[in-house]
Amino acid sequence: MHTTPFPPYALHDYALLADGERGALLGPDGAIARLSVPTWHDDAVFASLIGGADVHAVTPHGRYVPGGHYEDGTLIRRSRRVTTAGVVECREALALPAEPGRLVLLRRPRALDAPARVRVVLDPRADYGRAPAAVAHRGEDGVRTLTSGSHRLRWQGAGAATARAGGPTAGLTLEPGHCHDLVRECSGSPLPHALPVADEAWAATERAWRRTVPALDHAIATQDARRAYALLRGLTSRGGGMVAAATTSLPERAEEGRNYDYRYVWIRDQSYAGQASAAAGAPDLLDDAVRFVGERLPADGPRLAPAYTVHGTAVPGPHELDLPGCPGGSSRIGNRVGGRFQLDGFGEALLLFAAAERAGRLDADAWKAADLAVRGVAERRRRPDAGIRELRPRMWTHSRLVRVAGLRALAGAAPRHPLAGTCTRLADTVSDHTAATSVHPRGHWQRTPDDPAVDAALLLPAVRGALPAHDPRPRATLTACREQLTQDHFIHRFRHDDRPLDEAEGAFLLCGFVMALAEHQQGRTVGAHRWFERNRGACGACGPYAEESDIAQRRLRGNLPQAFAHALLLESAARLAQDPEPSTARRRARS
Repeated sequence: MHTTPFPPYALHDYALLADGERGALLGPDGAIARLSVPTWHDDAVFASLIGGADVHAVTPHGRYVPGGHYEDGTLIRRSRRVTTAGVVECREALALPAEPGRLVLLRRPRALDAPARVRVVLDPRADYGRAPAAVAHRGEDGVRTLTSGSHRLRWQGAGAATARAGGPTAGLTLEPGHCHDLVRECSGSPLPHALPVADEAWAATERAWRRTVPALDHAIATQDARRAYALLRGLTSRGGGMVAAATTSLPERAEEGRNYDYRYVWIRDQSYAGQASAAAGAPDLLDDAVRFVGERLPADGPRLAPAYTVHGTAVPGPHELDLPGCPGGSSRIGNRVGGRFQLDGFGEALLLFAAAERAGRLDADAWKAADLAVRGVAERRRRPDAGIRELRPRMWTHSRLVRVAGLRALAGAAPRHPLAGTCTRLADTVSDHTAATSVHPRGHWQRTPDDPAVDAALLLPAVRGALPAHDPRPRATLTACREQLTQDHFIHRFRHDDRPLDEAEGAFLLCGFVMALAEHQQGRTVGAHRWFERNRGACGACGPYAEESDIAQRRLRGNLPQAFAHALLLESAARLAQDPEPSTARRRARS
């Protein structure tokens, strides 16, 4: 049970409302804890999750127990709160189709079975909670216009609101079965004269989600697969760029300084989502990924950055805000990834283009981008890079093997294309050099030529086809990961030190789904489903996954929702519904 004011909650209690251009994190108390406008990486008008002094909440008076669910295949949330008098439900969404410069937030509280009193508070504060709002106009029709910093806001549906400390507050009394519409707009430029009509905005939003999210009835865990697809769609802007997460500065581990801003587009994560979309037979996200990645390569070529803003511009460097931060974390915005050099992005881009070619969706411009990616591999293949973990430059085995996988995939997808021969020869060269330097005496891939440790990232190149499934090295790597990095069907990325795994870091949910794919590739279908189900169950009560799961405390860790975890869930749900390759299954049956 909860009462106001509106404190931060455990991450598993938050839901995401998103329209592709931005996203709002919604707490169990009905408060918007995180929202940047006009797009993902811009200044926040609601930032209470990292200590901002702002609030927008729709919540019952008195004591209640929260709950709720998403409408199937959408990011339309039905927040439900059981009070001492009855049940109050609030239907909530960011309106679609989205406008790049203007957000429309729809909230519709309803009393289900008894009269209900609902409190509505609006106190937006731009610049991460540091710029107070001023009421510019109070209309007789129940419309209020506010300003905060450079943002203009308009609020319909709270005509009886009174000014109080903490912002305008309205009290609503709802009769059983009755609802009340609250519509809030926010823009960095003058708002249009015409007001949104709630019924029309709801109908358009429902139609947009029905058009956007496919049935996926051929996948396992269909409802979760559709939710993952909807969430990836909600994180993807009209320019095609998909942010890695909707939040910044949510700690992976309390007080250890691992706080990052993930409101940017990582080439790797975008490629994961595109490949998952291709595997699920739902090509819209694949097309978006090809378009965004394909536009970056002609612009930057061999200097392809690991990440960009959704506009395709450079990611700003990190700096701290003067805010308390999320408990256990900081208030950091920006990311130093823009100054990193990572070679795995070229491999992931080639895997993405190969998936598009297999689906018959790779056009001439994308082929030009693929050619540039191949050149990037050729020109920089001997250089150390920051690796998938963005650590100090070394000859990371994963970076090299995922480039091999990308080259082989593109050659296999278009064997008659003039680029195919170049890809095959280059893949053989990189593969041979990696095998000569980075195989552990026990037969598994090791992290670098001078680091003998195993790394769960090394499972993915084999899943992507860097080597045949029956090759002893990926099989030995799977065994080593299972023996050294797993607990109760959760897997950690690598060992940081001699501490128990769960004391050093949370289990990495993306790698849990990769384990499912790796087991499936080896023909171990029961084991694959066990890995899938265990990690599928690690989401929050609202459905989204963060980057990590603290398996000791049963808590999500890191930024939320983490796109790549949902991408690998979607891909696993599609691929585990299929039989493994017959040759793999036969070999497994004989072994």
